[in-house]
Amino acid sequence: MSEKEKEFNKEPELEEVKKDEQEGVFSEESNEALEDSREEVSAAAESHAYEEEEEEEAKNQESIPPSNGGGRAWMYISIGLAIVLLVFLVKSPFGSSGGKEAVGSVNGTAITKDQLYDAMAKVGGKQTLDNLIQDELVKQEADKKGIVIGDKEVEAEIDKIKKQFPAESDFEAALQQAGMTLDDLKAQTPMQLRISKLVEPQVKVTDDDVKKYFDENKATFDEPEQVKASHILVATKEEADAIEKQLKDGGDFAAIAKEKSTDTGSKDAGGDLGYFTADKMDADFAKAAFALKVGETSEPVKTQFGYHIIKVFDHKAGKKATFDEKKADIKDTLIRQKVSELSPTWLQDLKSKSKITNTLENAATDTAAPEATTNGITN
Repeated sequence: MSEKEKEFNKEPELEEVKKDEQEGVFSEESNEALEDSREEVSAAAESHAYEEEEEEEAKNQESIPPSNGGGRAWMYISIGLAIVLLVFLVKSPFGSSGGKEAVGSVNGTAITKDQLYDAMAKVGGKQTLDNLIQDELVKQEADKKGIVIGDKEVEAEIDKIKKQFPAESDFEAALQQAGMTLDDLKAQTPMQLRISKLVEPQVKVTDDDVKKYFDENKATFDEPEQVKASHILVATKEEADAIEKQLKDGGDFAAIAKEKSTDTGSKDAGGDLGYFTADKMDADFAKAAFALKVGETSEPVKTQFGYHIIKVFDHKAGKKATFDEKKADIKDTLIRQKVSELSPTWLQDLKSKSKITNTLENAATDTAAPEATTNGITN
């Protein structure tokens, strides 16, 4: 995203999500090491993706995408907590055949599955195995409690998460920011649901807690005034004046935008910027757009990006939130927060009651100073 684009469209950075991602179910050390492993294994793919991202950024250098909704931070906290509970697992690439089977070759010399495994085990293998162990621990505990997660529950949870975003594009952007695809989220949601169902009995959220949260964050629940508009962006006043005349003579706004607008992010859509709030746009642009009535087209509006012709298609009045409307969502958010807070201790306690063998832990400690084994975990 270009600096100009960042200034024009002040999309929130979702700091709450970033903060929550640092407070995962497992230890910080484990999470960091697993992330290192994932980065090593996917280095080539990331390099290719980076080149594609640079290409896309160059294409959208002058793009001015719209905001698709208000900055309701509490919603993003909820999705952040949902995602942060997920256990990222590196699936085994091996089938049922023997480890001597070739997975590659160089000038006739085979590279076997065993060699591949050994190499991958050295790159974060200990932490990956530890997470697989923790995954199995949670599954076993869920089985003991009779907790079964079906496809309908997974779909319902995905839908619940989606609804917390102003638009589908915002949900997809959050997944991308978390380094996930929708399929990743679907695959990992059963683990998140198991942990939630196992830890929730320890959580207590009262009506007073919910009301207090609403009162302290009331402004974030309000729906701000929004406008749906399109624009045509050009470099000079002369160009803008000519377009204004063309429109007054009956020219089609969308067709002219596609032909002449320099905003690569909206021109192909006929200049459509979707719905946006005033705080998400350049101040001069927003002032002009919100002053127009539905169906009206502006005179040329000068901003730091050039000259705009703006047409408004819809106007949504702001709406004050009520406690009754939001209390169920707030309670769910508070429960998720507390589940996230309690999960590390709960998991450590579960480990302490289990007999666990981690041969990669043995391999790692063989080359380091010996440490005492605690919590009943066999390595």
